[in-house]
Amino acid sequence: MEDYKYLFKVVLIGNAGVGKTCLVSRYTKGFFPPGQMATIGVDFMIKTVEIDGDKVKLQIWDTAGQERFRSITQSYYRSANALILVYDVCSQQSYESLPHWIHEIELYAGTKVLSYLVGNKIDQADKREIPTHVGREFAERYEMRFLETSAKEADNVEKLFCSIAHQLTAQARDLELRPEQQNTFVTGGSTPISPPGCCKF
Repeated sequence: MEDYKYLFKVVLIGNAGVGKTCLVSRYTKGFFPPGQMATIGVDFMIKTVEIDGDKVKLQIWDTAGQERFRSITQSYYRSANALILVYDVCSQQSYESLPHWIHEIELYAGTKVLSYLVGNKIDQADKREIPTHVGREFAERYEMRFLETSAKEADNVEKLFCSIAHQLTAQARDLELRPEQQNTFVTGGSTPISPPGCCKF
């Protein structure tokens, strides 16, 4: 018998070096990995949380940002319930690559996927190149939710994944109440970001 009620697939995408692996490690293992090597292809971790009495399993996929792995990682988009597009707030180049990633989402992801734009590495304030309002405006333009994080300092990491777990669970429950909608599983709503510490472990 399964030990969870819902299983959701969350996929992180974005340029190499923006901190995708560090975000996953911080959330699933509770630590920031020093000297992290570049991800080869794809990797995934599992995190089980409790949302309003139900056990929810998040299957979190960390994809490589290098171009040579793109054909591999694209296959993971379509089955994703949530996509997290990450850029480095200290890298103008990673921000300028966002339209390319948006194009890939439009090509390969499901139309109802829950999508977030995340500006990582806010702990490096002295090196910041992308102001918060610039990232937020980009997210609004593409109807994405927006958050800035620091995998190193754990700022907003829990908040990010908790919000995703809450929203996907709410959408799944809504579909259970409306069985005629089952073929559209997981819709992108306007549920606000949940406060940190919202998940029970």
